Amino acid sequence: MRTIRRLGEPSAAADPGQPTDPFDPSAPRGGGRDDGRLSGANKLVLAMFFFILVAAVAGSLVHLPYAVMSPGPIVNTLGTTGSGDDATPLIEVTGLPSYPAKGQLDFTTVRVTGGPSYPVDAWDVVEAWLDSTRAVLPVDEVFDPTVTEKQVEQESAVQMASSQEEATAVALRAIGQKVPTYIVVSDIVEASKATGLLQKQDRLVSVGGEPVTDGQSIRTAIQKVTPGDPVTIGVVRDGKPLTVSVPTIRTDTGQTAIGVLLAMQHDFPATVTINAGDVGGPSAGLMFSLGIYDTLTPGDLTGGIQVAGTGTIDDAGVVGPIGGIRQKLAGARAGGAGYFLAPASNCKDVVGHVPDGLEVFKVATFAEARVAVEAIASKQTGSLPRC
Repeated sequence: MRTIRRLGEPSAAADPGQPTDPFDPSAPRGGGRDDGRLSGANKLVLAMFFFILVAAVAGSLVHLPYAVMSPGPIVNTLGTTGSGDDATPLIEVTGLPSYPAKGQLDFTTVRVTGGPSYPVDAWDVVEAWLDSTRAVLPVDEVFDPTVTEKQVEQESAVQMASSQEEATAVALRAIGQKVPTYIVVSDIVEASKATGLLQKQDRLVSVGGEPVTDGQSIRTAIQKVTPGDPVTIGVVRDGKPLTVSVPTIRTDTGQTAIGVLLAMQHDFPATVTINAGDVGGPSAGLMFSLGIYDTLTPGDLTGGIQVAGTGTIDDAGVVGPIGGIRQKLAGARAGGAGYFLAPASNCKDVVGHVPDGLEVFKVATFAEARVAVEAIASKQTGSLPRC
């Protein structure tokens, strides 16, 4: 007669009245799942867990040569910075009458990761690919690979200061003020041979014997010189005219340069201060010019409506293209704007990417932008050009 033992019962050889030493190799072992070994299914689950863990760690450690552009916050040029007793108007004017303005004239921003000292990992890139409001680009298309983080910050700050200066000039001229313009040395780069020859705030009046009219005229004159040869530069320093001979250098692209950063400088009839915080770059120029104009004129340019936009502005009031237009459209809508001013030269990037509830109007000059805002204020936008 066969004895049938239930799973987990001691064998007939074992004395159920005596304790079993688990460390005794001769002691009986339980069968089935009680023997301490993992089942095939549990092994698979554990293997998958460790695979995912390793992949997650590896993905966060592997830095990729990409930059990720995401919608940033919007800032009202007619508003304030800070809060409570520390609140300060973003635009302050002294020396001319100024007027409080309602509504919003928002400049838009883009968050960029992946530049010098801010690398992105595999998960950052995958997450951005899955988000239609973000963009993934080769990092070299966004940042010059030959510059450092400090140089990027310096250039961005110079661009912001220049955009504010040109926006102020455009707005003041729009209310009938005269504003003379000069081009000055704003900084000298480390590789330049102009150190000790040129100084910050030198006003350039001629390059290679050619009169300076704008930044392009300077670049054109310098390209006539072979890299390494000197170029004659006429400047005004502390009100006195000087002529200096500056050795040129060769850029990584083979062009001739003198290794200085230039900026516009104006003689303003009033002081306009823009408290924009640590935002950099030139793309807020258009909205700054509209905000300054609204501050310098009675009434509300916007009619109390929220209008966002972007675009560079030059000394002649021409609106230039910017990067990250799709992210700025998304940021403007997320911030509550229903209307957006886009540079006409960015229209090809706007079409097909306008968020629901946002109307986009193309502008090529400050004058066109002002007309657009006035039309929005009066709710007469039917004739405005769109992308």
